[in-house]
Amino acid sequence: MTEQARPTPSGDGRSTASRGGRRLLAALAGLLAAAVALGIAELVAALVGPASSPVVAVGDAAITLTPEPVKSFAIRTFGENDKIVLILGTLVVIALYALVIGLVGLRNRRLGVVGIALFGLVGVVAALTRPAGGVLDGLPSLVGAVAGAFALLALLAPLQLPAPAGATSGPATARDADAAPVAVDRDGLAGRLRDALGAGDRKGAGMDRRRFFLSSGVAVGVAAVAGGGGRLLQQRFDVAGERSDLVLPRPASPAPALPAGADLAADVDGLTPLFTPNREFYRVDTAITVPQISPSDYRLTLTGMFDSPRSYTLDDLFGRDDLIERDVTLTCVSNEVGGRLAGTARWLGVPLGAFLRENGVRDGSDQLVCTSSDGMTIGAPTRSALEVDDAMLAFGMNGEPLPVEHGFPVRMLIPGLYGYVSACKWLTRIEATTFAAFDPYWVERDWAAQAPIKVFSRIDTPAPLRAFPAGRRPIAGVAWAQTRGISRVEVRVDDQDWTEADLSPQVDADLWRQWVLPYDFAPGRHEVTVRATSADGETQTEERARPKPDGASGWHSIQVISR
Repeated sequence: MTEQARPTPSGDGRSTASRGGRRLLAALAGLLAAAVALGIAELVAALVGPASSPVVAVGDAAITLTPEPVKSFAIRTFGENDKIVLILGTLVVIALYALVIGLVGLRNRRLGVVGIALFGLVGVVAALTRPAGGVLDGLPSLVGAVAGAFALLALLAPLQLPAPAGATSGPATARDADAAPVAVDRDGLAGRLRDALGAGDRKGAGMDRRRFFLSSGVAVGVAAVAGGGGRLLQQRFDVAGERSDLVLPRPASPAPALPAGADLAADVDGLTPLFTPNREFYRVDTAITVPQISPSDYRLTLTGMFDSPRSYTLDDLFGRDDLIERDVTLTCVSNEVGGRLAGTARWLGVPLGAFLRENGVRDGSDQLVCTSSDGMTIGAPTRSALEVDDAMLAFGMNGEPLPVEHGFPVRMLIPGLYGYVSACKWLTRIEATTFAAFDPYWVERDWAAQAPIKVFSRIDTPAPLRAFPAGRRPIAGVAWAQTRGISRVEVRVDDQDWTEADLSPQVDADLWRQWVLPYDFAPGRHEVTVRATSADGETQTEERARPKPDGASGWHSIQVISR
């Protein structure tokens, strides 16, 4: 007596699920292939230079092509972390593209390879079109794309096996059930997992999941080892060790001694210190990777409208007998009202005016185009460079060589001008020219060609919207108007009259001044506003303006709550 065959479930559901699973694995294959491509590219970039990495090159290109409103938003929102956000955004875009490439490659391997090739081409073009790009800079993207294409093909192969012999495309029949009786599941979960790993798609090509996961493991290993090894090897370009070995020369003209009580921050909680530690000094630039310039290789070249242009080594600059040391506050043009993109340091360097005169800068030059090692151009007015006493080619900051991220080994400083028209980092060339002849990087993007710093003041304490006990407490902050100095700071609470605050001792016109006003707060919500007046009589304007095109303006106001 034979047992009646049990109906078997339709194979269509399993087939659909299998096809969906294969697409998922194909997308994963694209992602892993991109990881291999980036890892190999990082390894090759260790031979060429960190800036040739495709992520860095594409990121640099993105900065160049990004509309100015978006850049301003990124600086306002993310501050000094804008580059990290950009890199993460670039990686996310690459990941999404890679997922699509994997799905495309599942349907057509050639199109998948073409997609990887386009990925590499974008990196090559971005690397070669960088202002400081060289012929070899496209090599990491090229080699990475080749490795990515091979990885994609290897990962897709287990998903595109020939259909298994005897595979059916329809529902199982009773005859099938008689021919293939149901086996007893002796292995339990392990058996089912083994069957799943070796399963094929009953409709179309077969699939070997076990082989796919083994290939995926190899791809992850290659990406991790190559990428991690590449990043480690790129440290050979790091100049931190050479920087730390430098001994700064003594200035012929040291910074004036600070008067007693010059820094009020020790007595007022929350007040910005007079000097900003190097590690806390603001940094705003377009460099995703910080240029690494060896002191022994450094050259500063003068070109253009000079009677006797020449090149200088770092030793040439260190060995001069007219070095100056000055306390100067720098301000970024992107600083919003109440913002913190400003800082003070004690700088050491070569007096810029004397340096330009000894090389015979010509009267016809009204602009100095300063170029950094990564190709960034900053245009500074020649007149300011010649006439501002504390303008310098700086190589020392707060008693140590310039930090690498702040322009090591040499940067330019011109007090009284926003950084984008005066403070070129990683300075390698100065061309004496005219405003009519050349538009530097930021001017090309519709920022003003000349931008003197505006009278500015900021409230540091109390913090906005923070509750504090009612009663007497200090209102304090900083104010600046470089080259002119600050003569008065006034504070207004709610609709009361303006009250003059106490100022820290005057040190130098190029240095910001701290201010403090003790005030008796009644319980409730209050609006606190500050304004400053420069030593030449200009009072900070109330009119609000955004940073673009020549710096923000307006009074800083905050809301506070006393209880």
